[in-house]
Amino acid sequence: MRHLYLVLTACLGFAASVAQAAHTQAQLRWSVDTVKPGDTIWVGVDLKMESGWHTYWKNPGDAGQATEIQWQLPPGVTAGEIQWPLPNKLPPAEVTTYGYLDEVVLLIPLTVATNAPAGPLNLAAKVSWLECKDSCIPASTNVQGTLEVAGETKASADAPQLQTWKSKTPQGNTAFNFQAGWQSAANTDTRPLVIEGTPLAGTATTVEKADFFPDANDNYEIQSATEKIDAPTGFQLLKTVKKFSGGWPKQISGTVVVEGNGQRRGFEVVLPVADTAPTIETAAATANPAAANPTDANGAAPMAAQTLWHMLIFAFIGGLILNIMPCVLPVIALKILGFVSEAKSEPRRVRNLGLIYALGVLLSFLALASVVIGVKTAGHHAGWGMQFGSPIFIVCLATLVTLVALNLFGIFEVTLGGRALDTAGELASKHGAPGAFFNGVLATVLATPCTAPFLGAALGFAFAQSAAVIVLIFLTVGLGLASPYILLSWNPAWLKFLPKPGAWMEKFKIAMGFPMLATVVWLFNVAASSYGKNVLWLGIFLVVVALAAWVFGEFVQRGRSRKGVALAVALILLGGGYAFALEKELDWRAPYVEAGPAGSLKESAEGIDWQRWSPEAVAAAHAAGRPVLVDFTADWCLTCQVNKKTSIEIPTVRAKLKELNAVALLGDYTHFPDAITTELSRYHRAGVPLVVLYPKDASAPAIVLPEVLTPGIVLDGLSRAAD
Repeated sequence: MRHLYLVLTACLGFAASVAQAAHTQAQLRWSVDTVKPGDTIWVGVDLKMESGWHTYWKNPGDAGQATEIQWQLPPGVTAGEIQWPLPNKLPPAEVTTYGYLDEVVLLIPLTVATNAPAGPLNLAAKVSWLECKDSCIPASTNVQGTLEVAGETKASADAPQLQTWKSKTPQGNTAFNFQAGWQSAANTDTRPLVIEGTPLAGTATTVEKADFFPDANDNYEIQSATEKIDAPTGFQLLKTVKKFSGGWPKQISGTVVVEGNGQRRGFEVVLPVADTAPTIETAAATANPAAANPTDANGAAPMAAQTLWHMLIFAFIGGLILNIMPCVLPVIALKILGFVSEAKSEPRRVRNLGLIYALGVLLSFLALASVVIGVKTAGHHAGWGMQFGSPIFIVCLATLVTLVALNLFGIFEVTLGGRALDTAGELASKHGAPGAFFNGVLATVLATPCTAPFLGAALGFAFAQSAAVIVLIFLTVGLGLASPYILLSWNPAWLKFLPKPGAWMEKFKIAMGFPMLATVVWLFNVAASSYGKNVLWLGIFLVVVALAAWVFGEFVQRGRSRKGVALAVALILLGGGYAFALEKELDWRAPYVEAGPAGSLKESAEGIDWQRWSPEAVAAAHAAGRPVLVDFTADWCLTCQVNKKTSIEIPTVRAKLKELNAVALLGDYTHFPDAITTELSRYHRAGVPLVVLYPKDASAPAIVLPEVLTPGIVLDGLSRAAD
């Protein structure tokens, strides 16, 4: 969403270094010519092999050696893990390996610290690989470049090529439901394994070829030979597992490669291994609504046979419940005030206002659906409340809601003919058509970081469907959100139960400003996750906005002389506050995410010993035979925070986790990382909260808890995971 560049930035420049080995040329390529501190760029190690020669993937297979990159980086620059493009199976068949012919670009993310100093920094790396044809030759070379910290981020000429290679790396899975299970008992040290992929409902997927490239493991080997079993839908792959030591694996990991529709796609998977092989019939019944194995809190598959009509009912009920969620309550309070003020109006006028409010809600949900469809069409991940992952959106919304609160307090009043600030403040305070429509929009905006019972299942279903179904589900949620107001506006007789209009209404209006201020505080906390300690400058800017609003209301609207001077002072305050607090000090259009600390994420000495979530962390806990509690959460998700305070981060749950020797993992979805979006889609959820319990028996299905938790639900789930 960045559409403006920064005032204070830094610059990165690399000179590509080329080295020639016997049969392979290595060259560094950069996604940018210049970059500012705090950004992450992509660096590519381009390996070009002579005809007939090849290098190897991260798991070379029966022979070979993976390419290694050893960086020598100065302070302020860190390198991430190698992102490996999809390999090919290389002959001969009796000694199958996984590797690359002709050329491959290995991608590495490099992050520049936010406090990187101006000036040149020298970087170097040693690249080592094994190149093979009729014989194999180990080779290596040193590459280096100069990091110049200076101005702004600009794409390089190599950026399109790196993006092309990035598209060849494994992507998030929104197309298949994957399962794995043993076909039969072991035969000495080998055992047949079936891996199955079933297309998710609403996905037009043609499977021409499929294969599974395993990750390396010291205790067993998934042999390279693959037999594709005929199936009416999707595919089944028969692989042979050879055990070296220990028991048979309860979980496998690797990359499923699918070819079809002119595409070759890879999906990284971590699959529990069931005692019996999956069947296409069973998977087809669950692929539409459920993930590979999860069950709900009552032990049943959460959406095993749900239809579109069921999901529409869920969407309507979820939208209805949103009216009482803390995200939306401030706006609902404004609508209560509107009901009272319109109680004596003509019934037709009241009905019209109800329809206009509903129109604001429905058009807003239609806009959200359009954004989701656009994001999916562009090949990216889409999630419920994804706009709250944009710090720029949070700053704008916090400013808007601050103006709404100030208007409710009477700091300034703007009429339809006003010359300034005639948007948020006026629309929130009016009870006519503009106010009704704007409050419908604002209710939708504030509802998006919340999920309610039934809503998560409906949205998770929608995000995997066609554009038409996405629009239908979103409009149904909006209809549920707007329905109470429509119902009251079309039954004027019910309005007699509301208090009569009077002087109390002005006091009620002022009182409603405080929930709005509470919303600003919440948004301020959300912004802190992106701006760190610098978020203080957002608070200073909001104070300046309040001062400018007071000057405008007191000396322009209610003043009797020198209104022009007062207006100039208000505008100078706004402009100066923006330029100094937001642009210079906060640098608000260039938010950075501070890297989380390694190890424990516990919030207090007696708190739960949270560890950062990753598929590898779940796999490690399974290997140790420990139950796992995973809390997928976000700073902007109020439901998540309520769940944590009331039902997770409490003494009884802490004691239960220690008693069971359970692992607690935290998945932070605040900035919409792709890995968590992919994991949410496995459970057909479009957003957080999502709390999942993995039993200590890795072959047992995961337990998915409801969106709204109680201590009893969490404790019962932990007991079931231990059993």
